[in-house]
Amino acid sequence: MEVDGQLEESRRTLTVEELNIEILPVVYEIIRGVEKDHHDITAKTRESQDCSQKVLELQKRLDQARADINLLPGIEFSKEQQLNHLEALKSQLRLKQELLQKYRYLYPFEFQKP
Repeated sequence: MEVDGQLEESRRTLTVEELNIEILPVVYEIIRGVEKDHHDITAKTRESQDCSQKVLELQKRLDQARADINLLPGIEFSKEQQLNHLEALKSQLRLKQELLQKYRYLYPFEFQKP
């Protein structure tokens, strides 16, 4: 059963809106901690430990962001493949719009012209 759970997890996808990549607050806290000028050695040691914890938290968030980005649909395709797919979709859209325009002005079946 664990294999099925792993397969379900690998099939799960995210949207860009669902991505949660909040790293700037942690980066700001690290920079603020490094910029502090302590004259007391114990305060420096404590601040150094806090910064180490914040760096570990930043690493966890970056790892999670990488994992989440890999769940985005289409990420396995190269830029060229994505652009080719986009062009094909645009071509299909143009064709469908042209067909809609063409059939919009045709008479409905119940009002056929004599």
